[in-house]
Amino acid sequence: MAAGDHVMPSDAPAPVAITPRRFSIGAEAQAGGGVHFRVWAPAAGRVDVVFSDKDGTPSGRALPLLPEADGYFAAMAETPAGARYWIQLDGQNRYADPASRFQPEGPHGPSAVIDPFAFRWTDAAWGGITAPAPIAYELHVGTFTAEGTWRAAAARLPALAALGVEVIELMPVAEFPGRFGWGYDGVLLFAPTRLYGEPDDMRAFVDQAHALGLGVILDVVYNHVGPDGCHLAKFSPDYFSPTPTEWGQAINYDGRHCGGAREMVVANAGYWIEEFHVDGLRLDATQSIKDTSKVHILTEVVAEVRQRARGRRTWIVAENEPQESGLLRAERMNGHPLDALWNDDFHHSAHVALTGRREAYYTDYRGRPQEFVSAVKYGFLYQGQWYAWQRQRRGQSARGLPPASFVCFLENHDQVANSRAGLRLHQMTSPGRLRAMTALLLLGPWAPLLFQGQEFAASAPFLYFADHGGDLAGAVRSGRREFLAQFPSLAAPDLPFAAPEDPETFRRCALDWRERALHTEAVDLHRTLIALRRTDPAFHDAARFSWDGAVLSDSAFALRAMDRPTDDGPPSRHDRLVVINLGADARLDVVPEPLLSPAPAANWRIVWSSEDPAHGGAGTPPLGDIWTLPAESALVLAPEDAP
Repeated sequence: MAAGDHVMPSDAPAPVAITPRRFSIGAEAQAGGGVHFRVWAPAAGRVDVVFSDKDGTPSGRALPLLPEADGYFAAMAETPAGARYWIQLDGQNRYADPASRFQPEGPHGPSAVIDPFAFRWTDAAWGGITAPAPIAYELHVGTFTAEGTWRAAAARLPALAALGVEVIELMPVAEFPGRFGWGYDGVLLFAPTRLYGEPDDMRAFVDQAHALGLGVILDVVYNHVGPDGCHLAKFSPDYFSPTPTEWGQAINYDGRHCGGAREMVVANAGYWIEEFHVDGLRLDATQSIKDTSKVHILTEVVAEVRQRARGRRTWIVAENEPQESGLLRAERMNGHPLDALWNDDFHHSAHVALTGRREAYYTDYRGRPQEFVSAVKYGFLYQGQWYAWQRQRRGQSARGLPPASFVCFLENHDQVANSRAGLRLHQMTSPGRLRAMTALLLLGPWAPLLFQGQEFAASAPFLYFADHGGDLAGAVRSGRREFLAQFPSLAAPDLPFAAPEDPETFRRCALDWRERALHTEAVDLHRTLIALRRTDPAFHDAARFSWDGAVLSDSAFALRAMDRPTDDGPPSRHDRLVVINLGADARLDVVPEPLLSPAPAANWRIVWSSEDPAHGGAGTPPLGDIWTLPAESALVLAPEDAP
């Protein structure tokens, strides 16, 4: 039957006029009323929208979708927001809409029509993320508060704004099965999970963040989809590549009939920007996104984000384990480079320095001063050298890339979960060393990232949790134990292990915000350092200040932020010196190092010390001609006549 001959059954919703679609697929509520449905299902000969009651039972109303070119089916109907529906293929099986905007009963239930125009935004004056190297804060909505909802998380935003955080990085929220999960096994990319509230609750979270001066970026997973609740292959096997990732089915970006899959992902990126006002994306595991097309899918994603932002400044960050710095270069990305990459090298060196442990992927790091000097100057530590742990070369040259191209961290969701029992760093190292490394993190020229609760030394662990059942739960449990076995200290089969599917594993990870009022020294440390970063140009004005560093001993090093206008002249009174000692008290009686020279006719004075008793320190001796660096400390020095 030709498209023009398709007959609308008498009990179907009446057709209404359509306005131009905003996105290529899904049920789009129209500004003037009605809903336009569009599905990519080239494997089907017939596609119907079957409306249902709230319990998922078909109501008897059906809307045949008319075939279009390239495997799409579409039609317009008069139906209200909140209506629930299934997509039925060839008159038989019913599934959730692949581009569902909401799944009230989870991925195995019916989809719901959502009207994005019903929410009243108040952020018209918001201009986006303006800091070139913003202070970011990663959080998981389900464990950020005891309630685990958007509304409860929004209530904590003023505390983050007061701390000085500039960007919230949300772990993935695309719909996934079960009662809890990290979110990286999402199966319906357009539907914010029902576990945290309704879509408008997410919009309200973003709107409030903007009102407080906080940007919001969303972690998205475009390398694979989860193993439970994904029915995309029923609509077309061409959604997937024949070569899976280590986590599940890989999305098809360059194979046979890949157009629909590419269009879905590009539309999804734009959807979060336009309909939820998020300010950018964090792209998960981009090394597992395989695309040999002339224009890489990441290039299209970045271009879509920039276009949909309509002048708001966005921030697009990627995780990329092999450290492919070309993703940050315009010539590689057809003029649409990413803004920053996560810097695992920095984390791994810091972890070794703090804990002394060099197992598994920490093997190729020493945690020595030169590594931190090099991280400040060059970003990645491995830029093509041999990497013994992987038995291959690691990284690409980052020469010429600005420090803001790198996101550095001491903790994130993966690295906390990969420790014994999901321990936080403050439970694995000395207080002095952690204060010193926190200073390096928050004052360095990169974009620093904190993980939820880090700022108040949260006692809650962060473990791997995923609410799967049956054989899948067993497979996930075994896979997680096998992954952790790369650490010899965690490989013993009788070692206590938090089962991912156990609700108690999830419950234990919820932050206890009462601790924030108890751990005042940790909060004061982070607040003071962030204020110093945001108010002193040496620590935030990358266009004006350049950085260099020097090793002072086996455990101590100095970093200098230098006023660029005086690069060829004497030291400037605007220069700042950060001196870090990770070992015992160090006496600098012989200092053949020009980076320690003060401005003419001036001496260095201490403007901040990690040994301040307000931060839990033991006090700091004054500077003289011969310096004594306190054990496990960080000092910030300025010329005595500095502003």
